[in-house]
Amino acid sequence: MYDQYFSNMNSRQYFVCALAALFLLPLSWNARAQFSPERRAYVESIAVPDHPDRVYSVGQVATLRLEAYEAGVPLDGVWVRYRSGDELMEPDTIDSVQFRGGVALLPIGTRMEPGFKTISYEFAVAGKQYKDYVNVGFSPEKIRTFTPDPEDFDEFWAKTISEAQAVPLDPVVTPLPQYSTETVEVSKVKLTVGPGGRNIYAYLSRPKDGKKHPVLFGPPGAGTRKRGPVTFYSERGYIYLNINIHHDADSELPDDEYNAIVAPYARYTHDGIEDRDSFYYREVYAACVRCIDYLCSLPDWDGRNVGVTEGSQGGALTLVTAALSPKVTFCAPFYPALCDLLGARHGRAPGWPKYFLGKEENEGAEQTLPYYDVVNFARRVKCPVFFAFGFNDPTCCPTSTYAAYNEITAPKVLAATRTNGHWRFSATNEESLEWMQSQLK
Repeated sequence: MYDQYFSNMNSRQYFVCALAALFLLPLSWNARAQFSPERRAYVESIAVPDHPDRVYSVGQVATLRLEAYEAGVPLDGVWVRYRSGDELMEPDTIDSVQFRGGVALLPIGTRMEPGFKTISYEFAVAGKQYKDYVNVGFSPEKIRTFTPDPEDFDEFWAKTISEAQAVPLDPVVTPLPQYSTETVEVSKVKLTVGPGGRNIYAYLSRPKDGKKHPVLFGPPGAGTRKRGPVTFYSERGYIYLNINIHHDADSELPDDEYNAIVAPYARYTHDGIEDRDSFYYREVYAACVRCIDYLCSLPDWDGRNVGVTEGSQGGALTLVTAALSPKVTFCAPFYPALCDLLGARHGRAPGWPKYFLGKEENEGAEQTLPYYDVVNFARRVKCPVFFAFGFNDPTCCPTSTYAAYNEITAPKVLAATRTNGHWRFSATNEESLEWMQSQLK
């Protein structure tokens, strides 16, 4: 069509079109350049405490050096508003300082007891707000839990696990070829994990090579959302089971059916908290032990290696499972929840879900929680532990995770990264995978 159009032009018309094209070409390039994406931030900042490792001794005074640049030029005269105080608590200092030559020095303060302090800051440039926060620790290796260790703790959990193990698992395995790969077979598994028909649904991934393999259990993070299959670990030689902790919660159901099933679990972290026998997590902890029992019943288990790993609520359940099941040979919890649950009762940051922080709990909660606090399971773990969390985690705060870590007497590795929050660096993931591989016998 275009060839026919140009062939019908006279020489004058052709010249005009060519001239117009030459004129418009630089305009299109200019427009493209004008709206090209930024290759770096207009305002850049970096915050570094005067102890780069963000660790101080009790009584030492901490200061934050904040540097900021506007299009590469150091900020000058811009006000920084900051708040400093004990982690998750009300700030004890609220003030402002100015950038001078691109630098503002913000006093963090100190602590006279082991723990963490938080300094948050914000400033504005060209009408846009910039804000962040930094946590620093004071003798964190000396943080000790406020949660008591009940005298009948072991008896209570031995009875609970015995009752769960008296019920046959009755596994129902459904192949799921839509999730399987050339090297990994994926199935849905329904397990009966406790009295009264208490069940869970899980995804089982296993290598297709016909060999025997170590088993790895992945308990879930918090919430009631659907869980999906994971082939990552089986591609690396593990038989892997990841679960949904809620009764009848089959993630393969249509969304409307699934949501109707899990709706009653919206506040499961508080359900039955009035009594240790009725607390929701009692069945959950027992279910995790039964998952280990199931994995160790598989014919392609290598008969030796049993691992547990996950983060947040899954990190808590990792330590709980390792403490309650003698079959577990290694575990790798990431930023575990449910640690130091009575911390707020003593004016210190508690772990997720932050019981008693700014609110009262149902009567009996203070007597129930010691039976479920991860710190009391951590001191009972006997297998090697790879323990990872971040200093800037506002969900499972480092005060609480250190309280659990410091109770572990088994061989342990600490990967406490300074700048991440409730997430992981890929480098830490790789480190944990290498560590788990080193534990295989």
